[in-house]
Amino acid sequence: MGSEGDAKTNNNTNHERKPRFLCLHGFRTSGAILKKQILDKWPTQVVDKLDLVFVDAPFPCQGKSEVEGIFDPPYYEWFQFNKEFTVYENFDECLAYIEECMIKHGPFDGLLGFSQGAILSGALSGLQDKGVGLAKVPKIKYLIIIGGAKFQNKSVAEKAYSSAITCPSVHVLGEQDYLKKYGIELLESCADPVVIHHPRGHTIPRFDEKGLESMLSFIGKVQAEISKWDQRPKEERNKNLHEGSRPEPGECLDRSKGRASFGPVPL
Repeated sequence: MGSEGDAKTNNNTNHERKPRFLCLHGFRTSGAILKKQILDKWPTQVVDKLDLVFVDAPFPCQGKSEVEGIFDPPYYEWFQFNKEFTVYENFDECLAYIEECMIKHGPFDGLLGFSQGAILSGALSGLQDKGVGLAKVPKIKYLIIIGGAKFQNKSVAEKAYSSAITCPSVHVLGEQDYLKKYGIELLESCADPVVIHHPRGHTIPRFDEKGLESMLSFIGKVQAEISKWDQRPKEERNKNLHEGSRPEPGECLDRSKGRASFGPVPL
C-alpha cells in the first residue's frame, strides 16, 4: 500500500540510514489505521527521521471494534484474551507471525507499538532474551511504546520482565489512559526509559513542546548509535542478520496469507 510519507521519508540529504521500526497496531484495528494516526498526529520533523513499516496482525477481528465508524475496516487482532487479561489464545502463533514479518521485511532496529501492539513490543525484548520467541531475528535494540502495559499472565510476565529491559525505550503515557497504571508498571521494568506525558486518554497523541523535545532527543541518540554501527565492517554488520525483502519506507503491508509455525510457547 502506498504511503503519504514515502516521498518525505526518501528525502534524506545526509544519506544516513534512518532507524527502522516494525509498527504493531492496537487491538481490532490495522496497520493502515496506526499509520494514519501517526502521520496525522506526529509532525514531519519526527516522522521524517524514522523508517516505519506498518503490518496487520495475523487474526481477523473476532468481535466489534471500538474504532468502527471512525476508521474503515478490515480490523485485526494480535491474539485473544480473557476479561482479566490473564489467559491468551493464539499467543504462540502471534509471536511466530511477528518473527516472520521481521525476517521477511527486516532487519529492524526496533519496535513501535500502540495498545495491544505496545504490550507486545514491551515484552518481546525480554521474551527474546529468554529464548521464548524471535530466536531467528537480530536482537531488538529500541522501543517506542504508546499506551502500553505489562502482560498479566504470570508465566509470560516472568519470562518477559524477570530481567530489566535494557534496550533504550520511550514511553508515551496519557494522564486519562485507563492503562496508565499498568504503563507505569512497565516503566519499572525498564533500565533507562524516556517518558512523554500527555493529558489525553488511550490514543496516539500530538506532542507538546516538551514531549517533542524528548522524542527528537531519543531519535537523535538512536540515529547516532545505528550510524556508528553501520560504519563497522560489512561482515560484522551482516552477522546473524536475516536480510529479507524490504518494503519502501512508510509502507503499510497487508496481512500475510500464511504464518510460520513452531511449537507452542509455554504460558
